[in-house]
Amino acid sequence: MAKQKKKKKYRGFWIFFKLQLLLLLLIVGAAAYYFGGGYAQTVAELKEEADSLVAKSSKELFRKGETGLVYDQKGKLLKAYKGEKDSYYLEFDQIPEIVVKTYIAVEDRQFEKHDGVDYRAILRAVIAMIRNGEVTQGGSTITQQLARTVFLNTEKTWQRKMEEIFIARNLEDKYTKSQIMEFYLNNIYFGHGYYGIQAAAQGYFSKNIDELDLSQTVFLCAIPNNPSLYDPVNNKKNTISRRNRMLSAMYDQGYISRAAAAEAKKEKIKLKRSKSIKKIDYVETYVNYCAVRALMKAQGFEFQHYFENEKQERQYDKAYRKLYIECESSLYTSGYRIYTSIDMKQQEKLQEAIDAGLGGFEDVSEEGVYKLQGAGVTIDNMTGWVTAIVGGRTQEFEGYTLNRAYQSFRQPGSAIKPLLVYAPVLERGYTPDTIVVDEPVQDGPANADGIYEGGITLRHAVKKSKNTIAWKLFDELTPLAGLGYLKAMNFTKIDTEDERLPTALGGFTTGVSPLEMAAGYATLQNDGCYREPTCIVKIEDSQDNLIYSSESESDKNKKKSKEQQAEGTRIYKSNAARTMTDMLQTVMTEGTARGLGLGEMPCAGKTGTTNDNKDGWFVGYTRYYTTGIWVGYDMPVSMPGLTGASYPGHIWHNYMLSIHEGMTPVSFIPYIEQKEIEDDFAE
Repeated sequence: MAKQKKKKKYRGFWIFFKLQLLLLLLIVGAAAYYFGGGYAQTVAELKEEADSLVAKSSKELFRKGETGLVYDQKGKLLKAYKGEKDSYYLEFDQIPEIVVKTYIAVEDRQFEKHDGVDYRAILRAVIAMIRNGEVTQGGSTITQQLARTVFLNTEKTWQRKMEEIFIARNLEDKYTKSQIMEFYLNNIYFGHGYYGIQAAAQGYFSKNIDELDLSQTVFLCAIPNNPSLYDPVNNKKNTISRRNRMLSAMYDQGYISRAAAAEAKKEKIKLKRSKSIKKIDYVETYVNYCAVRALMKAQGFEFQHYFENEKQERQYDKAYRKLYIECESSLYTSGYRIYTSIDMKQQEKLQEAIDAGLGGFEDVSEEGVYKLQGAGVTIDNMTGWVTAIVGGRTQEFEGYTLNRAYQSFRQPGSAIKPLLVYAPVLERGYTPDTIVVDEPVQDGPANADGIYEGGITLRHAVKKSKNTIAWKLFDELTPLAGLGYLKAMNFTKIDTEDERLPTALGGFTTGVSPLEMAAGYATLQNDGCYREPTCIVKIEDSQDNLIYSSESESDKNKKKSKEQQAEGTRIYKSNAARTMTDMLQTVMTEGTARGLGLGEMPCAGKTGTTNDNKDGWFVGYTRYYTTGIWVGYDMPVSMPGLTGASYPGHIWHNYMLSIHEGMTPVSFIPYIEQKEIEDDFAE
């Protein structure tokens, strides 16, 4: 027994010795790597920069934030992403004690004790990361979060983390704990453009922070951890869940009683959005969307809509959401100058045309929203930029507005035929004079007018919107090939189940948006070349450094003859696009859109009506502009009298007349007749 104990003792000694030796070797190796690999110099430079940043700082730095500004195409200010913080800034003694306690309990329990960095918390985060294979808890103190918010960015590199630590240490040396907490609570982001606890209280409850009760206060404090996930307007349940977890943590640490925590959890939160906050309108929602995606693109993010498997899609969605949140937050903190292509005169005219065209329908939903809706998009055909976008009828209500122009997807009816069927077959040898047979199709569709004319030209089939012809040609083309054109133009909701013949008539699983339709028709006008629609011309930082520039910006001032090929991604062959335009001109003069022309201004377009008259579309263009109009109910129901040529067509007609007033009529690029092609080939 004694020998066994002795062996165990020696064994324990040798294990301890080996561990110490291994640790020593690791330290020596790390030191050699640190100094020999140049990391020592990098760390020294980071420390020097951190020392300089904090040394130059003053209290005023934390009171003022960079204001992001948005301009229309004429340089007029459209929006300021963040107002002057001073109007919402609170001194430390103005901040309720419960707010401070909440953040200490949840974000940084050792706040009063550490020197800016909680090394134990970092160690716990590292251990958790090793154990779980990913970051599951944070190790940053409130001081580090302040350093990141004011001086740095959210980039995940060891250099940024190291500089963050140096800045935090310096902040603790220069400012008091009360000042650091004051700076922090006035600079963190609460979503919807609200920075600081006072702005959030006013924005979400129309009260000062000291007027809120415990439940409301902790509810607000739940938001900054992830302003998108815990968005009180759009993800209120998530915010309440986090509020309850925070209340439990505060009770566990003795900041509140069990009864207070229980009562606060039971309280129902009712938001009262501040009426002083400017209503988010259709231009603002679209500018915000385009600006965020432009910033993502500037960081090298590659957008994708279709995936090989669900795993790939999940990974993409995770990366997309993460970067989207970061870029959206930066709009309010980085002082960007965002220059857009929005023409506010066109915007007002498009809104007026939709409002007037649907003015006789006043039924509203339980939320007070008009039941019958309309949406429209205009694209400048010279640049490919969006100049006007309307996502619904005018209504006065605060908060988030559904922008149906790019956020709603509906069945396009026959308006999809030129993009999906006719332009593709024109690439494959069909001409406007090709004879096709209009006859009943077994297990196929009927024509809208119930008439079958036998042998007719393809031009006639298009102008009369013959369902039988589109069906048969799509069958010949194959749905897979036809849908490939839409995917190439970034139609985002194409489903594998759409690979079927009814899709030729606009019968999609999900549908298309007015923005996508307008961009598709603009591609036909642009000689078959697609340009991704956006309203962002360029983005600069507050020092006028270029952050992002639209690909087509370089072409803005180029003068092109009408025969010149526009730039973009080639989708259709030039002659196919030109031929399609010529046939769509016939639709305007002799077909389903007869009477909707623009006088002497040459125009081309197509109507679209879905089964049971649930959706009506009109998409058309001149050499100057392309505009797509949709009319229907948010919850699809049949509407007697709704066709593409009725409400959508008249809205399009009235609006396009107004924006082309005084413009010189310009003809489309002519297509080459089949005989000329044969003659050229013979030569």
